[in-house]
Amino acid sequence: MMKKVKDHKHLYRTDTGAVVNTDTTSYNEYVKMKSNRNRQKQELDEMRKDIDEIKSLLTEFINGSRSNQT
Repeated sequence: MMKKVKDHKHLYRTDTGAVVNTDTTSYNEYVKMKSNRNRQKQELDEMRKDIDEIKSLLTEFINGSRSNQT
C-alpha cells in the first residue's frame, strides 16, 4: 500500500520506503525532451563528421593543386 507524501501532489511512499512519482504527464514530457536532445546531439555529431570530411577534401584538393603547379 502507498501513502501520500505530505505537500507533494504526485508523490507516494511504498511500504519499503521508496518514493514513487505518479505524474505521468511530467514524465512523458521528460522522455520527449530527452529524445529530442539525443536527436539534436546525433545531428550535431553528423554535421561535425561532414565538416571534417569537407576539410579533408579541401586539404587534398589544395595539396593536389600545389603539386601540379611545380
